[in-house]
Amino acid sequence: MPAKTATKKPAAATTAPASKKTTAKKAPAATDFKNFEPYKPKRGEEYMSDAQLAHFKNILRKWKAELMQEVDRTVMHMKDEAANFPDPADRATQEEEFSLELRTRDRERKLIKKIDQTIERLEQDDYGFCDACGIEIGIKRLEARPTATLCIDCKTLAEIKERQEMG
Repeated sequence: MPAKTATKKPAAATTAPASKKTTAKKAPAATDFKNFEPYKPKRGEEYMSDAQLAHFKNILRKWKAELMQEVDRTVMHMKDEAANFPDPADRATQEEEFSLELRTRDRERKLIKKIDQTIERLEQDDYGFCDACGIEIGIKRLEARPTATLCIDCKTLAEIKERQEMG
């Protein structure tokens, strides 16, 4: 009995670090902007204080930098992998892969533009307030979606209206 217990403990100890290793090696997604310390407002701190604005500006700039790195990686990948395959199936596969990658980069290009607009709003002290009703969007919502321009209630209403119009 003691031998089995001794055998199980090292196995469990070996398994735990191995799972940590695999999660550590996982590359972050291009749109992953979750690598930040959540903001903890101080008691009595005014909404969208200088510290909060700096926090969100930092998040947006890091997110944009990650997206720009992904664009550079795509360009290098397409240059390196571009080949004129004699087999039509291989050519079609490569073209489809490139097409998918370009569509993804186009979506990210639009996101970068939205990030730039959000940074501009930050610099004009127009960040963090709902475009529709003017109330505070909220720190947690902005951390989840830094480019949000609507509070959760207005966004929910907009989505309901959109679903009704689409049928």
